[in-house]
Amino acid sequence: MPQNNIPLVSVLMTSYNREKFIEESIWSVLNSTFKDLELLISDDCSSDNTIEIVKKIASIDSRVKWHINEKNLGDYPNRNKVASIAKGKYMLYVDSDDTIKNDAIEFAITNLTEKPTAKFSVIYPFEDIKAPTLLNPYDSLRKHFFERSFLNLGPGGVVFDRLFFLSNQSYSNQYGPANDLYSHLKFASKGDALLLPYRYLNYRIHDGQESNNKYAYLYLNQLVIRDAIKEFELPFSKNEKKRILKNKSISNLFSIIRYVIKYKKLRQGFNAFKKAKFILADFI
Repeated sequence: MPQNNIPLVSVLMTSYNREKFIEESIWSVLNSTFKDLELLISDDCSSDNTIEIVKKIASIDSRVKWHINEKNLGDYPNRNKVASIAKGKYMLYVDSDDTIKNDAIEFAITNLTEKPTAKFSVIYPFEDIKAPTLLNPYDSLRKHFFERSFLNLGPGGVVFDRLFFLSNQSYSNQYGPANDLYSHLKFASKGDALLLPYRYLNYRIHDGQESNNKYAYLYLNQLVIRDAIKEFELPFSKNEKKRILKNKSISNLFSIIRYVIKYKKLRQGFNAFKKAKFILADFI
């Protein structure tokens, strides 16, 4: 770590009852080939042994710092809380139930420092890009909406310029598990994005994840796309915005219909339709 004790990278980890997974998550960060980092862990009032595991590892490696919230904040407010105390020029989230490859941070930071105008990087999982690619807001948003939907990834797939993240109001807290998509569209409208064709995140699938809330996505995805088109400076003509909203509205409506058919929950489907606030103009 540099002599001024300010690391280049802040790795942010939020936790809530993750005793089964968090030790592996922490060590995946500490064993990184990139060493100039701090690992900040914000525990959201866990009732299991999560924080005891954290304290034990912190006693071994001084790069680990932790605190416990006075009350349970919830997912995205806790993400913003830990970001507010970070010190690094760059920051990334590693969720307390995920792991990263040992060269993940080094790969992302090396490429970001080579592209000084980049404000954030994203894992790009599609085959049409073979090398790290810098896109300005115009090109990245057009690519997302008309070619590949690459901005609908979780926080663990993004590395931020910390000051850029904070100056753009951090993560939203209005859209539940869809906060990431809304916020990533916001960030993409504000700064250059670096697409990294390397899947360095090991995303663990289990029953306790908020992203498993399929019902909430039925209506939240519609609210996100409508609000993003209305609120952000998107590089589209009026007709293009209408086309995007129409296509997404049809897709979201069919998602509700499929949910009702699959789970035989007509009342929930009707409630999702109401919460999505569909209007006739969405489909014209």
